[in-house]
Amino acid sequence: MDNNATTLDDSLSSRVTAVKPSRTVAISDQANALVEAGVPVIRLAAGEPDFDTPAPIAEAGINAIREGHTRYTPNAGTLQLRQAISHKLKEENGITYAPDHIVLSNGAKQSIAQALLAVCSPGDEVIIPAPYWVSYPEMARLADAVPVILPTSIHDNFLLDPKLLQSKITSTSRLLILCSPSNPTGSVYPKKLLQDIAHIVANHPRLLVISDEIYEHIIYAPATHTSFASLPGMWDRTLTVNGFSKAFAMTGWRLGYIAGPKHFVAACAKLQSQFTSGPSSIAQKAGVAALGLGYAGGEIVANMVKAFRERRDFLVKSFSEIEGIKISEPQGAFYLFIDVSSYYGKEAEGIGRIDDSESLCRYLLDKGQVALVPGSAFGDDTCVRISYAESLSILQEAAERIKKALASLSSAALR
Repeated sequence: MDNNATTLDDSLSSRVTAVKPSRTVAISDQANALVEAGVPVIRLAAGEPDFDTPAPIAEAGINAIREGHTRYTPNAGTLQLRQAISHKLKEENGITYAPDHIVLSNGAKQSIAQALLAVCSPGDEVIIPAPYWVSYPEMARLADAVPVILPTSIHDNFLLDPKLLQSKITSTSRLLILCSPSNPTGSVYPKKLLQDIAHIVANHPRLLVISDEIYEHIIYAPATHTSFASLPGMWDRTLTVNGFSKAFAMTGWRLGYIAGPKHFVAACAKLQSQFTSGPSSIAQKAGVAALGLGYAGGEIVANMVKAFRERRDFLVKSFSEIEGIKISEPQGAFYLFIDVSSYYGKEAEGIGRIDDSESLCRYLLDKGQVALVPGSAFGDDTCVRISYAESLSILQEAAERIKKALASLSSAALR
């Protein structure tokens, strides 16, 4: 070894050091490692439907390979699929977007990241109601923007208070991110509340809205979905993001899209042309088949939603019976976000003092062998997130394990 050799500079960019890794991915990886080691962990951390991709969609993907649809597609995605999305958005959401107002990406996650990079300049503020999907604030930081977190309350079903929004908008506010139905809470924004928010947005010329509608079809009556861009005056302000992962059980196909005013969407496409280019040609053929299932996914999606609702009802009833837990009944998606803060301050054998959602989840993984996500990952440390994208029998076992673990924690604290 040459002692005179210069030392390697292994520093990383300030951009990447400012970003936290995804907690949901980390916990899912940890739970998977335990399962592989033979520990019978029940994994309720990941936001992934347990259903197989519906057969007509899978067949379309298989046929795409057989028929040679395995080459690059246009950067924005195939015209066939963009036309199908344009039709879907008009028929189901009441929004008119021509195919050249739509860009397909490798998942809705990429669409959101590119939108933030496209419209935010350094120092711009991105307004994010909490609890939020873990990636929103980190994506804002990657765009050199400043996340501004607005808290909500379980007593208000975790819905944003328009008065709070009004008080937090400044001259540097560039984006408001709305997610309905919500990850992690399952809350659905009523049309009247969205109209109140739209009225505020209309008074601030710099403020745009990203409307994340990835869970739109997983919704439980009487709740209904309203696309923000369909509200008066909001088409010009809104970037509508959606995809195929959740409703169509197509997480691994990696296919999402953004629709909006051409000026903004073209900027997203420009970024994508230097990042990844267009998404998988095979996934896009499958996407066409998914939109061909009928209005809102037809009977196939309706049956999945029916199963999700049954699971939600079971978990809400089960956890309502546990003393000290507060619940806001989810109206959509497949998550339960429950307040477990009454268990903080108690001592757990082998873990120590339970001080927060992180230590409670660690305790439940160790004692109950159930993997959940701490609410701190979503900006609300009083809660934990339970994904009910699992079979009812598995959820019944998980609920029993959690009940026993919490009862053990309570009795240990009383000794």
